[in-house]
Amino acid sequence: MREREPQASPSDPNDPPSRIGAAPARVARSLRGHPWRSAGALALLAILALIALWDWNWLRGPIERQVQARTGRAFDIGGDLDVDLGRTTRIRADALRFGDADWSRRRDMAVADRLQFDIEVWPLLRGEIRIPDLRLQRPRLHLQNDAKRGGNWVFGSSGGEGPKFNRVWIDDGELSFLDPVSRSDMRFRVASLPAGADDAAAPIAARGGGRWKGNRFSLQGRADSPLELRDSERPYRLDVRAIAGATRAHARGSLVDPLRLRDFDLRLALSGQDLADLYPLIGVATPPTPPYALDGRLTRDIAGARTTWHYDGFTGKVGDSDLSGRASVETGGARPYLRADLHSRRLDFDDLGGFVGAAPQTGRGESSNAELTALAAREDASARVLPDTPYRLDKLRAMDADVRLKAQRINAPGWPIDDMDAHLLLEGGVLRLQPLDFGVADGRIRSNVRMDARKPTIATRAEIDARGLTLAKLLPTVQLARDAVGKVGGRIALDGHGNSIADMLASSDGDIAVGMGQGRISNLLMEFTGIDIAEILKFKLGHDRQIPIRCAFGDFQVREGVMRTRALAFDTSDTLLVGKGQIDLGDETLDLDIRARPKDRSLLTLRSPLKVTGTFKHPKAKPDYARLGLRGAAAVALGTIAPPAALLATIELGPGKDAACGGTYAR
Repeated sequence: MREREPQASPSDPNDPPSRIGAAPARVARSLRGHPWRSAGALALLAILALIALWDWNWLRGPIERQVQARTGRAFDIGGDLDVDLGRTTRIRADALRFGDADWSRRRDMAVADRLQFDIEVWPLLRGEIRIPDLRLQRPRLHLQNDAKRGGNWVFGSSGGEGPKFNRVWIDDGELSFLDPVSRSDMRFRVASLPAGADDAAAPIAARGGGRWKGNRFSLQGRADSPLELRDSERPYRLDVRAIAGATRAHARGSLVDPLRLRDFDLRLALSGQDLADLYPLIGVATPPTPPYALDGRLTRDIAGARTTWHYDGFTGKVGDSDLSGRASVETGGARPYLRADLHSRRLDFDDLGGFVGAAPQTGRGESSNAELTALAAREDASARVLPDTPYRLDKLRAMDADVRLKAQRINAPGWPIDDMDAHLLLEGGVLRLQPLDFGVADGRIRSNVRMDARKPTIATRAEIDARGLTLAKLLPTVQLARDAVGKVGGRIALDGHGNSIADMLASSDGDIAVGMGQGRISNLLMEFTGIDIAEILKFKLGHDRQIPIRCAFGDFQVREGVMRTRALAFDTSDTLLVGKGQIDLGDETLDLDIRARPKDRSLLTLRSPLKVTGTFKHPKAKPDYARLGLRGAAAVALGTIAPPAALLATIELGPGKDAACGGTYAR
């Protein structure tokens, strides 16, 4: 039998040193006999040491170089880099800086105090980058556009599918944009808001402003999380208010595919002191207007290089007039193209003053703004009536337009204007009103106007045709004419040059003819005109009566802004009025002689010519007492008086012997 070896007893602190030193030696002999154990032990020791000493900041350099290689921009992690490992790993980096394009004067395009994001590990094995949560503390992003190099946000295509984000939180962010070409420079503060019950992700709030196309503005509002922009079929909600000077805009609603503005319900309210203020903001030129407020639906269509913005179903007010309809602006062509179909149930006539360079009324209850109020004050102080504010040639050349405006009823105190239908066409600096149609005194005044603004001085052609105007309504302030009966017509054809209405008329050439056929008028009014004292006393003491009007007409030749009479007559069964003289459209002065030829005998007929003088603003009508009693001149050429041929189609002379207006019987 094999003899049993004695077992080693556990070491004792009191054992001799020789026995204690024997244990490590035996371990060393064991490791030398098993090399794999040696390698594993050393690796374990190395891992333990690495874990104990590891600093994630060692990876900052490799990460910075990788970002710079991919983007061509400097990237710096100036603070700590920390990683919490797990199936969803959290990474934090402080004091981040991302360089701007080499052509920019700024050093950094983006900076942030801290970037923190979670990343799912297992999808990385399939090449997917999933980031459930991204948080930014005090991020600052600067975007800049250059006419030659494009935007500083363009890095080229990185290839592959980008990361997928579930949530983004921005704490005290700032976004700025600079475009020297369009003179735009703006800055906004941006921050995330707590998600509500209807929010898929945290919405954002923005506040800021700057300059847009050189015009100062401010903006504030809120919108869904930027992550919602990824889903082109999910409505993206926003509510934004902007102010540029006196102009205010409020956009609110939901958009589908907001980057293309497709299939959305976005309401846009616009208000301000003057629609003309929109010109520097959006490039749409309008004449000066009183304060306005409109609200409608905004959409956009894209067809190739052309983009059309639609403002549909809008309603509101301009001055004291209601306005509704639809409008669109097409860009991408040689010039912006405005198309509009406008309607007004009640149009305040003076609100159209801006179309001719005049100011609206500014009395109590009237809507106006500071500029138009000042213009109205200058007009009141001026001795002239015709508008002398020049048209803006740059506006007439800056856009094309096709605008239709219909007004069912017009409020024009002192003017018998009933309704309006206007069609404005503007193309390449040539403006046409074709037609400009007014309902006036139960009749129509239809005009075709052409203004050629392609040269420094506007060349204008105006053709105006008036038919069926009721005489009594044309003289609403004349008490003795309120029961007058008759229809008035006329025709005007003028050519002029000038950049204001006053200059155009002052240089005009052409013809003006106006007249009426049979009717009735106050006998007393005619006796006043003829200064027949006996007849005036008879009708004052008794009763006035209506007498027949045989005809009336005025035929003027216009040369260099001066209207000279060819023929001027008003023929009734009681009295024949004959006139001559001139009207100066440049000086706005009157110089007319009206002679009365009573057809009855009266001992107290003074037979003095009636002088019409003064200015358009302050006309005067009084007898020429220096020629009182000169009877013979009243019978001059009465046998040859007849309406001009141009009026035969516009007045109703009627049948019978009295149709021979102003015949020899009137002598």
